[in-house]
Formats: sequence, C-alpha cells, structure tokens
Amino acid sequence: MILKRSEEWDYSSSLFYLLFRLYSCGSLTHPIPLCKQQIRKTMPDRIAISKLIIDACLAMNHSGLNQGTSGNISHRYKDGMLITPSGIAYEQLEENDIVYVKHDGTYEENKVPSSEWRFHLAILQAREDLNAIVHNHAVYATALAILNKDIPAIHYMVAVAGGNTIPCVPYATYGTPELSEYVVNGMKERNAILMQYHGMIAGAPTLAKAMWIAGEVENLAKMYLKLLQTGLHIPVLPDKEINNILERFRNYGLKEK
Repeated sequence: MILKRSEEWDYSSSLFYLLFRLYSCGSLTHPIPLCKQQIRKTMPDRIAISKLIIDACLAMNHSGLNQGTSGNISHRYKDGMLITPSGIAYEQLEENDIVYVKHDGTYEENKVPSSEWRFHLAILQAREDLNAIVHNHAVYATALAILNKDIPAIHYMVAVAGGNTIPCVPYATYGTPELSEYVVNGMKERNAILMQYHGMIAGAPTLAKAMWIAGEVENLAKMYLKLLQTGLHIPVLPDKEINNILERFRNYGLKEK
C-alpha cells in the first residue's frame, strides 16, 4: 500500500506506528530505498535523496512531531549536503526544490536553503558517521528546551541519543554561526540534543533512523514533563546501567530492510 500526499491520513497518535507504516509499506509518494542504498558506500543519487527528504518532512508534520515549515532536514551528498529550502510548505515541495549546499557553504543559484543550513553542514562535517540530520520544534522537547533542561536517564531509551542524558545547548539566534557552534559542541558525543528556546536535533547514518531517534526524544520529553509535574524526586538510572544499555544498543533500534 502506498499512501498519497493528497490523502487524509488515518494514523494513530504514535509516531512509531507512523514510521512503521512509512518505512515498511512505502513512502507518501515514493518507495523508500533500502538501507543498503542509504549508507555512505552506496549513497543514493540526488533525486532519491530528495524524495527521502520530502517524505520525511511530510511524515514529521503528519505525526505532529513538527508544525508548518519550522523544521528542516538534510542529508549528506557529495562534498556537502542536500537540505530543505526556506519557506516552502512541505506539501508543495518537489525534488528540484531541495537545495545542494557545498562544503564551503555556497549553494545553488536561485535557491535559498533553510535558514538553519549552517548547523546542518557543521554537524555533518564534524560527524562523519552521520548522514542525515532532522531538526524540528516538537512540542514536548521544545517545552523542556524552554526550561533549559537536559533529559536525564529517566528511562533506558535515553541511550538512543548516545549517552546518559539528552543535553540542552545554550540559546543563540537561529541561523547564526554562534548557534552552529553550540549545536556542534552538543552533538560531538550525542545523536540528539535539545536547543534552548528552540527545539531539537537528531542525527543518524540514515534518515529513517534519524526520524526514529527524533520520535524517541519527543516521547522521553513527554515522560519527563509528566514526572516534573508530580513534584516528587525523580530517580534516574546509574551511569553503569546506561553504559550497559549503550553496548546493547549496538544491535538495537529501528531495523531497515
């Protein structure tokens, strides 16, 4: 079954259900390439990557993980990246709207990349193990970011971000080199971070996995906010157990066929 972009979605409130449908049954318009096509050794061509980006943007909004055009998605390509353009509604995006940004920050004539292209490019340059970056303003993650709170090890799934916390990096104006610096520092040893007064970022070797991580972060943020509302002491898992989980996570998570 292939879902069409123009159809009204009947989906559960679970982002995980949505991702299962999207990546196992097909994309909104285009079939998702197999995992082997997504890894760097056999990187898809530009059209294939652009299709992946568009479908992920649509999934992000339909799931409630993002609203409007506030989020942005990038994927490694050649010496730089492909990234969503600035200000175009996701439902109107076509493959040729996706912008190629070179390693030096220059981009195609008559196209304008997302205002957040700097931190996308900086992350991909700093983390050769990541190929895809997802940024959004998910409600619960952003609420915690406004409070400038890291997500502690309230649940073993915190380890999806690569450590014992999901840190919140300091605020800087969107699109600035200063914000890019904060983000890169935060992502050096994590696959996901919160951004104060802003939102969240998730990265992974594939776009499907980056989307999965983003969904897990939002779920953890929701849990943590509910725990904070109790006013009670919030226990966390010890570092030793998180290290154990990190080892187990080497073979855990979203499985792509």
